[in-house]
Parts: sequence; structure tokens; C-alpha cells
Amino acid sequence: MKVHANSPADICRLFQQYMREGDLDAVLSVYESDAVFLNRDRTLRRGLRELEEELAPFVAEKATFDYTIKEIIEAGDIALMHTLWRVSGSRPLSVYALEVARRQPDGTWRWLIGDPFTVGR
Repeated sequence: MKVHANSPADICRLFQQYMREGDLDAVLSVYESDAVFLNRDRTLRRGLRELEEELAPFVAEKATFDYTIKEIIEAGDIALMHTLWRVSGSRPLSVYALEVARRQPDGTWRWLIGDPFTVGR
């Protein structure tokens, strides 16, 4: 059963949990349907279908995504998140992500924008 994020920090926790479980649909549920993601090649990926292409390899191997939230700045229904991610698996990496989350009409939170490869480039 998918649980929804009640805070911006919950998004990270659920993303980590759903990755570990290998549940692609649940992983995608933490994103808005029109979310955008800037990948390592600096290609902007738009919407859940393109996000699925980016994330499916990590989900398939049940990669471990450990995180440290450095800061969350909220302004009304928008949150800017600074998160350090350490990924274990066949493609290990460590990234400092800037992410934008938005509160949904039902009070839950989802990611709208993800940029994990700009800081430290």
C-alpha cells in the first residue's frame, strides 16, 4: 500500500523505501505528473513517463538511496529542499540535490522539480 508524504522530508523517506522495495509505481507516486528532472547529461526529463525511464534501472536493482536533508525552506505550498544522496548499487554515486516540492490540495507533498547534478559540477 502506497503511503503519501505528509511533509517535504517524508518524500525522501518514501522514495528511499519504495526504491528499496523495487516498486516503480510507488517511486513515481512521490512526483507530480508534470514533474521535471535534470539528469546527469543535463537533459531535462518531463513527466512521469520520462522519469520512469531515468529511475527504472535503479528500481530494478533495488538500489539503496541513503540521504541527509541539509535544509528545507518552505514558502506556503512550495518547499526548496537541499539533500545529499548516496546511492549504492551497480552505479554508485553521491549527489547534492536541489529539489522543489509542492503541497497537494489534499495536504500531501510531491516533488515537482529535481536537479541532483548541478551542485558540485
